[in-house]
Amino acid sequence: MTVKKVDATVADFDAHFDKLFAAGDDGGGKGKLKLLLFLADHDASSNLTWWSNVVLLRAYVSDKPTWRDPAHPWRVDPRFRLTGVPTLIRWENGSAAARLGDDEAHLADKIDAVLNASSTAD
Repeated sequence: MTVKKVDATVADFDAHFDKLFAAGDDGGGKGKLKLLLFLADHDASSNLTWWSNVVLLRAYVSDKPTWRDPAHPWRVDPRFRLTGVPTLIRWENGSAAARLGDDEAHLADKIDAVLNASSTAD
């Protein structure tokens, strides 16, 4: 699976959105998973985001032959035990609270679990 990443600002959002998500146009391919992530800009004086309630770590598994190796570090790591990519994990209190695997992106209950898992850290 290839991932197309596009960054947008308020000024150019509509042009990107229309190109990638236009109604009646599948934006370059039927059956593609399409996600929007709205983030806070970085403060120019600190280079930190002004809203920091979300931490997103994008981790790439390497090339296909490396990923296919059953001994891949993230396949065998007890914290992650990855079986497919992409996988989205909600991390709370030092462990995976919920996960959405490559074959589950269409399952509403799985999506809900990742997005709405309750945190006991609050």
